Parts: sequence; C-alpha cells; structure tokens
Amino acid sequence: MDKQIIKIIKGGITEQKVDAIVNAANNSLLGGGGVDGAIHKAAGPKLLEECRTLNGCATGEAKITQGYNLPAKWVIHTVGPVWHGGNNDEDGMLAKCYRNCLTVAAEKGIKTIAFPSISTGAYHFPIPRAAEIAINEVIDFLNDRPVFDRIVFVCFNDETFSSFNRVLNARVP
Repeated sequence: MDKQIIKIIKGGITEQKVDAIVNAANNSLLGGGGVDGAIHKAAGPKLLEECRTLNGCATGEAKITQGYNLPAKWVIHTVGPVWHGGNNDEDGMLAKCYRNCLTVAAEKGIKTIAFPSISTGAYHFPIPRAAEIAINEVIDFLNDRPVFDRIVFVCFNDETFSSFNRVLNARVP
C-alpha cells in the first residue's frame, strides 16, 4: 500500500474535487445537520429528490447518488453508528461504513474519494477510536483491492486532523 494514496486534510468535504464524497447521513437520507446538511445544501434540491427514491439506509450500509451541484460526480451515503459507550458493536458498524463505501466506489469505477470522520460529530463516536477504525479499514481494503488513486480524509477540526494523522503515521511510517 502506497502511503501517497491516503491524504488527510483540514477543510470542507463539499469543496473536494474528487470522483465521490462520502456523506455521513442519517437513516432517512433526507438531509440533516453537520456534514449531511452541508452536502444537501451544496448539491441542491435534486439530491434530496434522488435520496427520496432510495428508501433510507441502514446503519453500516452505503448507497450512491449523483453529486449534482457538487464538484464530485457522486455522493456515497452511509449511516454511522451512534455512540452508546462501545458495547453495542459501534466499532464493527463504523468499520462496515468505510468498507461498504469503498466497495460501492470500487464497483462504480471511482478512483478518488473523500471521507468525513463518520459518526464523530452529532453521533459522539470518540475521535481517536474512529480514526483508528477508518484508517485501518482503508488500508486493509487497499491491500486487498488497490483500485483507488487517492483517498482523502477531510477533517473538520484540529482534533480530528491530529487523530487521523497520528493513526496513519503509526500504521504506515
């Protein structure tokens, strides 16, 4: 696995010039706060129209739509787990989010993808733990299926940025 494929940046996911961005959505897929609200706002009303046809999304699963007014051609929607203390398979469900997003992207022939830090905002997943799960899932996927040219983790704040960098540097020196 080439470390150059994985990038960690601070910024907004809606501005990323990649093939697909990942939306940390709620089960309805009909918009919400945080990343979800920002993506729906930037993409425009056609995203909501298409999301209405998807019949929601289960936690850990992933569904794809067009990107509409976004720089990205695609939006991959996934529903992360709400943190309840770590004893309700939150780790496994979060890992499944990343794995399913990467699988959907690979099946579409997507070469560049940007992820937010799934579940660490309103769903209160601990950031260091989420970063470890995210980086490990991406590296494991790339080791099995090296189909991506670039995978970007777009971090909203310094704490998230530092956590993701720490995990990546520990895993791929």
